[in-house]
Amino acid sequence: MLVNDGSTDDTSGLLRALQESMPESFTTLDLPQNAGKAEAVRRGFELAFKSTPDYVGFWDADLATPLEAVPLFEAVFAERPMVEMVFGARVKLLGRRIERRRVRHYLGRCFATATALVLGLEIYDSQCGAKLFRNTEILRSIFKEPFLSRWIFDVEILARLVRLKRPWPPVNVATIVYELPLPEWVDKAGSKVRPRDFARALVELWRIYLTLR
Repeated sequence: MLVNDGSTDDTSGLLRALQESMPESFTTLDLPQNAGKAEAVRRGFELAFKSTPDYVGFWDADLATPLEAVPLFEAVFAERPMVEMVFGARVKLLGRRIERRRVRHYLGRCFATATALVLGLEIYDSQCGAKLFRNTEILRSIFKEPFLSRWIFDVEILARLVRLKRPWPPVNVATIVYELPLPEWVDKAGSKVRPRDFARALVELWRIYLTLR
């Protein structure tokens, strides 16, 4: 599934060419105007749900996480039947290639700490752009309504999950969300994320807390 978020360049034509060359591998969705990453992903998920796949996910288009990591995500689902969501985690360990600009790393750690406090979940990396989900009724309900946030909808996915799961003890959200340390993640040049966006993300985190608590 390739989503064109209202681009005014030749993105739409490029995606159509990919679909025409391999129709069994690609489906494209053109949004008439830019709606932001959150809505582009949500609309892509809605279309993907119609084909009833076992798993649905999203991956940053710059392939900071190589596609070769996808089988690692699928293996988690196979080994852990309770898991419904697998999130990539950019953990810099010996033997792993995690290349991230220092400023983004430290701002990310601060934001992850704030996210953990808001959600009551000890999540390490909520914002990694590599995520895979088991196609369940709960997942479809999470993606049914537009997200409040244009920037940190990853956090809102977890917030909606927490809200849905809380009335149903003894389910522990931490047992159905699995963070997978990535073997490789390389910060790509040309990223639109800037340090000042950290303040915007904190504002959106507060909105999520007030609305979904």
